[in-house]
Amino acid sequence: MIALYISSTAPYSGKSALCVGLGRRFQQDGYAIGYMRPVMTTKTCIGECMVDKEAELMLQTLGLKDPIGAIWPVCFDLPTVEAVLRGKGEDYRKLIKDAYAQVSEDKDVVLLEGGSRCVQGLAAGISCQEISAFLRAKVLVVDKYDVATTLVVDDLLAYKMRLGKKMLGAVLNAVPKHRLDFVQQLVVPFLEEHGVPVYAVLPLDKIFSAVTVGELAETLQGEIICRSDLANALMENLMVGAMNVDAALTYFRRKLNLGVITGGDRSDIQLAALETSTRALILTGNMRPSPLIISRAEEAGVAIILVKYDTMTTVQRAEEVFGKPRFHQEKKIARFERMLAERFDFAKLYQELGLQQA
Repeated sequence: MIALYISSTAPYSGKSALCVGLGRRFQQDGYAIGYMRPVMTTKTCIGECMVDKEAELMLQTLGLKDPIGAIWPVCFDLPTVEAVLRGKGEDYRKLIKDAYAQVSEDKDVVLLEGGSRCVQGLAAGISCQEISAFLRAKVLVVDKYDVATTLVVDDLLAYKMRLGKKMLGAVLNAVPKHRLDFVQQLVVPFLEEHGVPVYAVLPLDKIFSAVTVGELAETLQGEIICRSDLANALMENLMVGAMNVDAALTYFRRKLNLGVITGGDRSDIQLAALETSTRALILTGNMRPSPLIISRAEEAGVAIILVKYDTMTTVQRAEEVFGKPRFHQEKKIARFERMLAERFDFAKLYQELGLQQA
């Protein structure tokens, strides 16, 4: 049985996407897989139960049946940190080992999704370096491209220093298209000369940071009052309509697949948005639009989300969800699987893991 730990150099670098992409590829090649998030930092209360919604979504996406409690054995939240600092923490290594034993039963490969940094959990003895050691896992590190290229190189070299032979290599993610040649011709050879094999260079694609209408409505505590059937439609860009109507048309036409935030009383802006590539109107101030707007939106296939907040508060809350997208929509997964098929060196990965390709 093989354990593959997916870590990253920063939050929201693409760990979940890579877990899904690799997991589905392993399944296509006939391997039984398991999935764990050994250490998480947030939890959601549903009744008296604590759940990790992201881990639960991952189980659904990969079609796994393991108990949710074994998927995330340790929540390193503030009470846990305080317990560790007071010397009253639990044996977190044992919790992870026991959960891993349960998840790995009858599996060929277990994917372990790590935290946002290599050192997360170090105070409790459950950092990436320590977990990969006591579970005998190989580590693949995802690095989201940064314009400061030296940061990309330095972060990955630092991982290599910490992990040594346990580090398989790296995946460079979200590289702007105009930087692809630079990365492939200079960054990749440099890393490989310094002992960090690069398994893929993945280009930036806006769809992976897109947010669904339903996710945005949930974040804003809003109500979808028109075209609720479009809850799974993806919005790639967020724009604010607070100008005159002539400027609004020019402004909205600059980008595609929009979520447009504007006041519920701005019918002129709403009509302008409906003439462009808008997926949802987000109307603030708890003011319902006119019947004309609703009728036009119905015909144009545009959802309308009614929110109680003012425009500034709505923008602030919406930007939070746009900065933390989920990766469980089938359209995103299919696009990412195609990208991996074209750009990921599966032959090298399978060789390093001792697996056979179909």
